[in-house]
Amino acid sequence: MKFAIIVFPGSNCDHDCYNIVKNVLGRPASFVWHKEKDLSQYDAVILPGGFSYGDYLRTGAMACLSPVMTSLKEFAGRGGLVLGICNGFQILLEAGLLPGVMLRNKSLKFICKNVYLRVDNINTPFTLRYFENQVAKMPIAHAEGNYYVDSETYSHLKKNNQIIFRYSRQNGEIDEAANPNGSVGNIAGICNDKGNVLGMMPHPERCGEQILGGTDGYTLFESMIYYVEKMTNRS
Repeated sequence: MKFAIIVFPGSNCDHDCYNIVKNVLGRPASFVWHKEKDLSQYDAVILPGGFSYGDYLRTGAMACLSPVMTSLKEFAGRGGLVLGICNGFQILLEAGLLPGVMLRNKSLKFICKNVYLRVDNINTPFTLRYFENQVAKMPIAHAEGNYYVDSETYSHLKKNNQIIFRYSRQNGEIDEAANPNGSVGNIAGICNDKGNVLGMMPHPERCGEQILGGTDGYTLFESMIYYVEKMTNRS
């Protein structure tokens, strides 16, 4: 299984993603410059965190127009796995691969800390190695992580089980106090209708080995590999 890690001007979590895929999980990983157009040799594509184009204009608004994004849409349309983390999530929203928009944090401050997430749907390629309602601890680091959709779209996400992660207390309880940025429904991560595109604000690549203080993020990448190599009978 081969991973592509897209690098935009301003990406700064690309090497973190490379480390967990290549060095921790032992799978091939390649950096792919945003001007490239060929993703045909990859099984999964990661859009990492950072500040693409300096976050000028609006987060992700310029990166979503990069040449690689046309190929990424085709890749996702064929069922390829796409994971957008933090700025990557914002780019997926701007590109229309996921519904909704990202607003500034309710506090209007940049937030960098560990949070708890409840896994609400384990029936996706990204979460099948978690258990239902498992609470994971992951770091967040963003100024615009306040996810917003209108009430109709929110109802559709709930009905279609597209809400994958919610900010929660350590015991899994969902309430306003556990919501770090004001996201509607405490949403921390969603997938598309088909389940092969996931966007999330927390950083699983920063908690994939014990030396980083936790391994809850390891399970997400492990799930992707298990899905591609085991469930689709590929070697």
